[in-house]
Amino acid sequence: MDKRAIKFVLNGEQVEVYITPKMNLLTALREGIGVTSVKRSCERGDCGACTVILDGKAVNSCLVLAASIEGKTVTTIEGLGLPPNLHPLQEAFASLGATQCGFCTPGMILSAKALLDENLEVSVEDVKRALSGNLCRCTGYAKPVQAVLSAARTMRESASILSGTNVTRREKVSVVRTGTATGSQQEGGE
Repeated sequence: MDKRAIKFVLNGEQVEVYITPKMNLLTALREGIGVTSVKRSCERGDCGACTVILDGKAVNSCLVLAASIEGKTVTTIEGLGLPPNLHPLQEAFASLGATQCGFCTPGMILSAKALLDENLEVSVEDVKRALSGNLCRCTGYAKPVQAVLSAARTMRESASILSGTNVTRREKVSVVRTGTATGSQQEGGE
């Protein structure tokens, strides 16, 4: 099979991986680099288990052609934080028991991170919309929603302390998630 190298930034580090022409980002991350936190599940863009942040947007990596990420920036759960330096979202999910079996947790946290990068003043509806592409059989979603709201509060407080001002809505919420293998998209926002 014809393979070629692509370079991109993964969790703040320049990486190179060899890909085939039809390889998706999910396979490149898992098999080419060994990043197993990106879960292989439906491979149709329905479940969100393979969610990563690509240039600031939450995307289903199973629907992204690996060749298209040349020179781009990809963030997985490892890029947010590792013990003992967890991101506020990771801390909130752990402390509020929002993880259950953990299979969907990396994708949920990354979807929430993309939301909070746009807006720290989120409503319950904003969070539900951002997590709507992440299927979970265990939690019932109440605890993940609480965790995202808690992390947003913590992040607002930290930002206010650092800047000496009250941090509110930065921009209109805009979470774009690839929806199907045909490339349609769902947009959430106000």
